[in-house]
Amino acid sequence: MRNGRWLNLRAVPRCLKSILMAALAAMLLSTPALAQTATLEELISAVVKIKTHINPEGRTVQGLGRDREGSGILIDADGLILTIGYLMVEAYAAEITTNDGRTVPASIVGYDHETGFGLLRTIEPLKIKPFPFGKAADVKEKDVVVVASGGGASMVVPAQVVGKREFVGNWEYLLDEAIFTAPAHPAWSGAALISREGKLIGVGSLIVGDAAGTKGHNPGNVFVPIDRLAPILGDLLSEGRPSGPGRPWLGMNADETHGRLMVGRVTPGGPADKAGVKRGDVIVSVNGEATTSLPDFYRKIWSKGAAGAVIGLDVRNNNTVQHFDIQSINRLDHLKLKSTF
Repeated sequence: MRNGRWLNLRAVPRCLKSILMAALAAMLLSTPALAQTATLEELISAVVKIKTHINPEGRTVQGLGRDREGSGILIDADGLILTIGYLMVEAYAAEITTNDGRTVPASIVGYDHETGFGLLRTIEPLKIKPFPFGKAADVKEKDVVVVASGGGASMVVPAQVVGKREFVGNWEYLLDEAIFTAPAHPAWSGAALISREGKLIGVGSLIVGDAAGTKGHNPGNVFVPIDRLAPILGDLLSEGRPSGPGRPWLGMNADETHGRLMVGRVTPGGPADKAGVKRGDVIVSVNGEATTSLPDFYRKIWSKGAAGAVIGLDVRNNNTVQHFDIQSINRLDHLKLKSTF
């Protein structure tokens, strides 16, 4: 999640940067309505830097750290900031910095594990025009887009959509369709994916080595489509989390290795840990059905119903097959989302 070294925007010669920004402005402002009402700087002013401070007892501290930095996007006139959730989950304090250098404290609003979205709100309006929403569903492969992270024009780069396909993460995370872009932006966490019409179509999540899915070396970024926000926005604003029991969560990371699913990590105190699953176990079947791919494994777990369902898991270790009945939970109930210290 930290900035990578794929592209050093600050090292771009000033003359080349000017040409690049002129090209970006021409692309973004090619729509007549936008050209009449906005400049490039005005469009990206809604992309801000964020810094969060995490509860030291948080479950995510070991993997993600206590102090996190990235970007967020202003989406309403009252200071509501959309970002990628791993930057703010279990945070007790946050601040945002605008492109003109203002730093404003922000409160924690909500988090959704299924999409990966997180929300913050500044303690006072930023007096910046919010970013308008586009439709990720309308984006097509080979479309030219722009990726912008907090920090102003120097952190804006053109990219191309190189894929719209399933994305699976070994932390019990699956998007039926994510947006993949290339080349890679070095400050991807919470970055804005912007259509040629100047509208927000995705939020930056990850960097990957094969964005095009061709099994070659093609570094790029993964974005969560903005269309996933509307169905949960009301719940995040009112409750801080989606309503309902949520999906079953086991608390184990699994990886596809040589045609097998192997447990790479078991969350201490999580359902799988309590049941006796160990790192290195090879997953044989779930609910009595064989599975060898991570997406299929997750879908078989979630097909059992809501969080709280008992998941039958068969694993092999040292040529011995063991069966576990795991009492699943909602992952949000495992996190320290509202704790104080």
